[in-house]
Amino acid sequence: MNAWEPIASDTPAAAGQGFAPAFEVLRAAPEDQPPPTPLVFASPHSGRLYPPEMMAAARLGTQDLRGSEDAFVDDLIGGAPALGIAVIRARLARAYIDLNRDAWELDPAMFEDDLPEFARARTARVAAGLGAIARVAGEGRPIYARKLTFAEAKTRIETAHQPYHDALDRLLAQARKAHGLAILVDWHSMPAAAARGHRAKGGGPCDIVLGDRFGAACGPQLTGLMEKTLEGLGYRVARNAPYAGGYTTEHYGRPTRRTHAIQVEINRALYMNETTREPTEGLARLKADIESVTRQLAETNWNEVL
Repeated sequence: MNAWEPIASDTPAAAGQGFAPAFEVLRAAPEDQPPPTPLVFASPHSGRLYPPEMMAAARLGTQDLRGSEDAFVDDLIGGAPALGIAVIRARLARAYIDLNRDAWELDPAMFEDDLPEFARARTARVAAGLGAIARVAGEGRPIYARKLTFAEAKTRIETAHQPYHDALDRLLAQARKAHGLAILVDWHSMPAAAARGHRAKGGGPCDIVLGDRFGAACGPQLTGLMEKTLEGLGYRVARNAPYAGGYTTEHYGRPTRRTHAIQVEINRALYMNETTREPTEGLARLKADIESVTRQLAETNWNEVL
């Protein structure tokens, strides 16, 4: 197939008032055929749609919220299906629903009604205002002008978060069935300021951070191959700091169950102006280099490696 397949097309219109589907999948082969490789690429934070019901409750405008987007990441990995790798990408903005969080990782302080006990998450991410529904945007500014209702949160979760992860789970299951294992690469971008605060292995601020939950989410061969390939292309690579992998990496990364997951964080300064949010000349070079990494992953016989 050579087009984005909106496999969540039955998402109710309540999910963004006409912004359905919440995500899209680009397959490397028709759904009734086995995937060519065990690899799945995900981009959960590249969505750029802000549903009107969200903005009606917000005190910030979309320009203030866009800083949380992983801008252009879906474009950077867009060549993967031609190399045999399925891609799943978000359409709805991260500020609306964060797909790299547990579905019920909610902050009780954001809601006018009491949350059920299962939705009263007590995590560091919630404490920072960055749960499944973010409380704050850049520089800690509150997103909303009013308290939300649990019904609003439930709608976002049931029409966007859960269908996305159901689809991702199916893609991984198809890979395991066809190849005996599945490999998930979760792609993100990070602010240049975060990259400057952490040194790469060879010195200097990191260009790319590989997060494998300190070895718990994937076999060391996967992290090692990606690190070696990226460093061979001239990038400064760090592991697990400042990002060790979020919910997706932790939830799906089960090497003993033949599912490996790794998170990739790319320094935005490599390819975009963070102030204007416009791409720079570095975007083309980075996209070509990511395609080289993708080709290396696709051509590896993972049953002999992992």
